[in-house]
Amino acid sequence: MYDLIIIGAGPAGMTAGIYAARREMKTLIIGSEVGGQMVWANEIENYPGFSKISSFELIENMRQQVINFGAEMKIEEVKKIERNDKGNFLIYTSRESFEGQAVIIAMGLSPRRLAVSGETEFNGKGISYCANCDGPFFKKKTVVVIGGGNSALDAAEMMSKIASQVYLIHRNESFKAFDALLDEVKNRPNIEILLNSEIKEISGNGKVEQIKIFNTKDKSERGIKTDGVFIEVGRIASTDLVADFVNRNDKNQIIINENGETKTPGLYAAGDVTSCGIKQITVAVGQATIAALSAYQYLQLRGNVHFVEKKY
Repeated sequence: MYDLIIIGAGPAGMTAGIYAARREMKTLIIGSEVGGQMVWANEIENYPGFSKISSFELIENMRQQVINFGAEMKIEEVKKIERNDKGNFLIYTSRESFEGQAVIIAMGLSPRRLAVSGETEFNGKGISYCANCDGPFFKKKTVVVIGGGNSALDAAEMMSKIASQVYLIHRNESFKAFDALLDEVKNRPNIEILLNSEIKEISGNGKVEQIKIFNTKDKSERGIKTDGVFIEVGRIASTDLVADFVNRNDKNQIIINENGETKTPGLYAAGDVTSCGIKQITVAVGQATIAALSAYQYLQLRGNVHFVEKKY
């Protein structure tokens, strides 16, 4: 029996684990991968206290802090969640099952992939799914932004201030973005917009050097030399696991209140998996702090907190 089970081992999940363990809650973190979306970043320059830190170093620092405070961590994928007649949550993986009085969902989002040649090979070697994270590494270089929504246009606008040349590639004839943002992008002299174009291949020697695109209107092909590719075609919230316990928006992201609560008592959510429009590490850890302390208050009202021996 755990006081709190946290599903997700990214920055939100690990932060929730730190705060829960410091409140002497018996805490378990279950995640399919330690670090979450942070593993997609190379170096991080916008996390308070560090002018620059590698994503893997920040992940390891968080992981070690979680363990030092006494939370348990298991690298497994959660397959099913149920609630028993005691009001506790039953968490099932492919190998084990666990019971917890409260649960925090911190699974994050998964970047939508292009599924083209070279995407996997050059991930982290010129390919990025987060312009806010990796954009500054491409100062005065040539970059490509792929996508047609607000996130893609925002990335192109931001990169136009950093890179020397930006290519914005969209597979359709028109964008699905705010008019003001679209006007801003169109007025930037170092942004070239390529519509009706699909990326077919990403190539290079050890790092991204070129992409190949196909124009679906005139059936022509074109090669573009580039130092970086920012894939901004959306992120996926895989929340069917908790569909019966939460309200979700049109993107399947979990709707919470200011305390991190969902519609189900004892079930909380934090980080990118929530409907909050800003997706940043600092936002995720802030929401996780609130969720963990809210869960603690919930358990106090139940009167069933299991105190654990400190390991420090």
